[in-house]
Amino acid sequence: MSENPAELPRVALNDGTSLPAIGFGTYPLTGDEGEAAIRSALEVGYRLLDTAVNYGNEEEVGRALRASGVPRDEVWLTSKIPGRHHGYDDAIASTKDSLRRLGVDHLDLHLIHWPNPSVDRYVEAWRALVDLREQGLVRSIGVSNFSEAHLDRIIAETGVKPAVNQIELHPYFPQVRMRAVNDARGIRTESWSPMGKRRAPFAEPAVADAARAHGVTPGQVILRWQLQIGSLPIPKSATPSRQRENLDVFGFELTTAEVQAITALGRTDGRLFGGDPETHEEM
Repeated sequence: MSENPAELPRVALNDGTSLPAIGFGTYPLTGDEGEAAIRSALEVGYRLLDTAVNYGNEEEVGRALRASGVPRDEVWLTSKIPGRHHGYDDAIASTKDSLRRLGVDHLDLHLIHWPNPSVDRYVEAWRALVDLREQGLVRSIGVSNFSEAHLDRIIAETGVKPAVNQIELHPYFPQVRMRAVNDARGIRTESWSPMGKRRAPFAEPAVADAARAHGVTPGQVILRWQLQIGSLPIPKSATPSRQRENLDVFGFELTTAEVQAITALGRTDGRLFGGDPETHEEM
């Protein structure tokens, strides 16, 4: 495919904005090597960069963006508010600190990283995001790792729906129910660890057979599956050739049977770690 980002398909959000159909995950890219990898991603055509306060690499992302020469208005920057900043004032300050580290005047998408329900301040963080959007410091607002109950609470208490819910989603954990929950509320699903990291099911017949049938790699099959189930994947790779490969998934289409076979790989214990948002918390 062309490396012209204008040719990347876009997906609409419920607030009238849109995002590139594939993003670039930046965890755990840090230091000079991390900055080089992020710059490479921009050079090969990525236009959505996903970072977070807790990734410790917002400065590298900002430097890579400036060094790439890609105009700021062509790149969608995402960051995330950590659990320790869920208080309203803390969330405002956290966002301004993210902007300073990134060296930009606004974020295109800002998320609450985890709900941390035992702390029970995620509604405060959501109110802060609503106000930050009104102030123009953030264009679109969303959440990460929110359950149905978490979503419904912030919507009920503010009247504002998240544009995005970024969740763990890969073939061993296809999140069929949460995708339906998001869809019913008009919330775009984003996928972190979209291939499953160290447990990527490249050798599973459902994936390997589809790769042979379409003349592509197993990784490309999984990313294409992500697109066809309606999710926005954010793969991470520090290797330019793999970065290009991960973007080159718009020239083929999986059959309905192939999509269903990959979804059927889901396991009840499919999470990469104990990341149940009802119990797992990160500060």
